[in-house]
Amino acid sequence: MSRTCVGVTLDNIEELPKQSRRCVYWEIPPHLSDQAEEFGTLELEKEAWVSGVLLEWGSCGRIAHVDGVPAGFAFYAPPTVVPRAAAFPTAPVSPDAVLLCGVHVLPDFAGEGLGRLLVQDVVRDLTRRGVKAVEAFADDGERPRSEGHGRTDQGTPTCILPAAFLRAVGFKTVAPHPRWPRMRYELRTGFNWKEDVEAAIAQLLGTVTISTAPAAAAPARASG
Repeated sequence: MSRTCVGVTLDNIEELPKQSRRCVYWEIPPHLSDQAEEFGTLELEKEAWVSGVLLEWGSCGRIAHVDGVPAGFAFYAPPTVVPRAAAFPTAPVSPDAVLLCGVHVLPDFAGEGLGRLLVQDVVRDLTRRGVKAVEAFADDGERPRSEGHGRTDQGTPTCILPAAFLRAVGFKTVAPHPRWPRMRYELRTGFNWKEDVEAAIAQLLGTVTISTAPAAAAPARASG
């Protein structure tokens, strides 16, 4: 089974479930969200937000594929472009952190560790970009869920990550609250640094040709 992650762009945003393309919980203020729903422009608002963040900051989402099929996604961005971030009692997000807005795995792929895979991919991306930490507002009233997304009492997905999931992938509470704690993952100790170093070494070794020519001959030159 092949599992890969790619960045969200305007070219592949249609791979997201329709419900997700219409969800602007984090992206625009609540009163504008109500207007967008009334006028049927939720998807346009989502695309406009993704486009703006891509242009001003860079990649803000990841899509996980299983054997080429979209199976889950994550969104993240600086808190300055996430209006909903200011509404939480444990706000504001630390100035050196990026906000993890959501991690969702489609029901057909639940239980396969894709939630953790997506968080790891977000960490890898942000570590390479020099970000110091990732923070998230958590729901500590949810039952533990391994794939990131929570559920309301009616069974519909929520946009706030369960605290149990965040703890399971390495986040620590930095702003306690009985329901909405703010949690943090320090990227300078991210769990992917060793993997990235090993991959770089493997790539380097793979470009080196061991010469079998006599000692007097010039050594083979590494390609790439």
